[in-house]
Amino acid sequence: MVTKGEETKHHFVLVHGSAMGGWCWFRVASLLREGGHKVSALDLGASGIDPATADQVATFADYTHPLIRLLQSIPADERVVLVGHSFGGLSISLAAEMFPAKVSAAVFVAAFMPQPSKPPTDVLYH
Repeated sequence: MVTKGEETKHHFVLVHGSAMGGWCWFRVASLLREGGHKVSALDLGASGIDPATADQVATFADYTHPLIRLLQSIPADERVVLVGHSFGGLSISLAAEMFPAKVSAAVFVAAFMPQPSKPPTDVLYH
């Protein structure tokens, strides 16, 4: 979070769904930036302008790597709001598990949302 005057500003990390890219968040990102927030709308593996090719993204970890790399680069005292759409819900779930101290909230927008008592793949097969 960034405090600007008495207003608290957030860093939103927008994660697209399958067959999309960070470009799909253009309107939302623009509105958030106009509100003074920091926004990162990244491209997951082999999506949008990410340089990886589809044959280089063999696992979910490969696919989610750009998000993990972004969270690794964020200072330890900074927290982000993760926003995932569709299949991006699984990516933000993994990121929130890996970096709980860097995530202030996770927002699932019409997204896959694993339950704590079940494996993440459960949302895909049931």
